[in-house]
Amino acid sequence: MIVEPPHDCALCPRLAVHRNQLRVAHPDWHNAPVPSFGPAEAWLAIVGLAPGERGANRTGRPFTGDGAGAMLYGLLTALGLARGTYGADANDGLVMDGVRVTNALRCLPPGNRPAVTEIHACRPFLADELRRGMPNLRVVVALGQVAHQSAVKALGGKLPRHRFEHGALHRLHSGHVLLDSYHCSRLNQNIGRLTADMLRAVLETAIAERRIG
Repeated sequence: MIVEPPHDCALCPRLAVHRNQLRVAHPDWHNAPVPSFGPAEAWLAIVGLAPGERGANRTGRPFTGDGAGAMLYGLLTALGLARGTYGADANDGLVMDGVRVTNALRCLPPGNRPAVTEIHACRPFLADELRRGMPNLRVVVALGQVAHQSAVKALGGKLPRHRFEHGALHRLHSGHVLLDSYHCSRLNQNIGRLTADMLRAVLETAIAERRIG
C-alpha cells in the first residue's frame, strides 16, 4: 500500500499555515495534500512540481482544474494512456491506463514556490511510491527541474550524473528510465517553452522504452 501524507500533514509549518488560511477562504476546496492519480500497478509515473492553487489544490487531483491538465491529460488520452474525457474535475470519469500521476510536493506552496526544506520533507512519500509502491514501474517522466531532482534522489541516483534537460533520457542504476520535460504549466505553454508536440515526443519515448524493457 502506498503511503500518502495525512489530511492535516504538519511536516511543513509554512504550508500548513497556508493550507489553513485557504480552508477559511475556500471551505469547498480540497485544501489538503493531493494524492497521486492512477493505479499502483502502472509502468509509467509522471512527476510534477506541486499542486496549483486553483488546480489540484482546489479539485484534489493532480494537474486537474488548470491549463496544465488540459495538455497533459489530452496527450495521455490521445496516446492510449488514459480513457475518458478530461473535464477539469476530479469526478470527470477519466481513467489512467498504466500511468500514475503525482507531484514532488503534495501540498500547495505559496506563490507556487516551494522551499528546499519542504521538497526534502515530502520526498520520502515520493521515494516510497516509486521504489516500493509501484512494483511494475519502468519509466518516470519528470516535468521540470525540481521534479527531475526529486525523482533522481527518490530512486537513489546522483544528480551530478543526471542533469536536467528537456528531452533527456537517463538510465538509472535502479533499472528505471527517467525522461525529462519542461513543465506543462500555462506559463510555459504561453511563452512557447513547451508545446504539445514537445511533450508528446517525450511520452512517445516513454512508450518506446517500455517496449524495449
